Amino acid sequence: MTEQRNAPVTGLMASLCAGMFVFGIVMAILGAILPSLFATIALDKVEAGNLFLVMNFAMLIMSLAFGPVVDRFGFKAFLLGSAVLVAASLVLLSVAGSYPAVLAAVAVLGFAGGGINGGANALTADLNPERRGAALNVLGTFFGFGALTMPFLIGALLQHLGLRAILTIAALLSLVPAVMYAALRFPRPKHEQGFPLAQAAHVVGNPLLWLCAFLLFFQSANEFTVGGWISSYLSEIIGFAPAAASLVLAGYWAAMMSGRFVSSRIVGRLGNARLVLASAVLAFAASLIAAFAQSQLVACAGAILLGLGFAAIFPSTLAVIGEAFPAFTGTAFSVAFVVALSGGMTAPWLTGRIAADSGLRQGMLVPVVACAAIVVLQLVIMRALRQPARQW
Repeated sequence: MTEQRNAPVTGLMASLCAGMFVFGIVMAILGAILPSLFATIALDKVEAGNLFLVMNFAMLIMSLAFGPVVDRFGFKAFLLGSAVLVAASLVLLSVAGSYPAVLAAVAVLGFAGGGINGGANALTADLNPERRGAALNVLGTFFGFGALTMPFLIGALLQHLGLRAILTIAALLSLVPAVMYAALRFPRPKHEQGFPLAQAAHVVGNPLLWLCAFLLFFQSANEFTVGGWISSYLSEIIGFAPAAASLVLAGYWAAMMSGRFVSSRIVGRLGNARLVLASAVLAFAASLIAAFAQSQLVACAGAILLGLGFAAIFPSTLAVIGEAFPAFTGTAFSVAFVVALSGGMTAPWLTGRIAADSGLRQGMLVPVVACAAIVVLQLVIMRALRQPARQW
């Protein structure tokens, strides 16, 4: 009987991991194809910045909407539609010959990608009530595989196949989870008789949820800032050649993937809250090492340690939210993702402004401050978790 019950969950988890792989492609693709866009449609820097802004804003809008939708209507049609929209947006991107066409494709891509991200994380938390932290860390590992796939395909195949063919391959990959979603049986909606607004409002107003959401604000700020600026920092301030800086960036992402895999193995012994605190302390130390490094070896070590420190924070905090609000996982995750994306949109912009005024070394103090904020917030969250649930 246990094996019979586990089989549907295993199939669903495989489909969700495939979906997060696709979301990794979504998050990496714009940066990977930007050099080609500069050449093919004469994109300028302002227009390029607008593409990132539109994509992230579309993702934020979807993050706001998805939670009540999946809590009320379930995950199957939502995830299936999101995956198909990702594939369609990649096809549109492959044939776009003008800036407005690229902008429209990127908007759809962000909207659909946000749906896959939110839905996959929320359903993973629901399917694994006894091991949410481990399952969400494994899910995050597949995001990393997807994020590495797109730059690899472009670097290896662009000269041989061209950008359109590579984007078509990405679109076909995006249909894999769509096929899986269509074939699998999903859990019934939690509130198919009607969405209980009063109970949902109580969840949205819960201080614990907002503490976790603002922790994710700072963590998303860290991931977007370090992922976007570390290569430039290593090249401009530390003296790395561009190719070497790219290798260090790849090492940062590989460390994050490895850290999530390791975290999935140890979270059962440490617990989600203690794992987040330990990771935040490591990330804070690593951010200081990276920001004040004077040699290439120290800077490289700081970047790798940042990846390890960041690895468990986002998925394990989502696990804390899932444990606290199991009847409204989608709604609670919506709040968390909206706040988190706000940090991801704001911090890289702030880093750029500081870098323009005072230099990139000063700009890299943004992750230092964000990591310190995470340590403080996690201590407050751990104190709140020790209180009876009615006092949250």
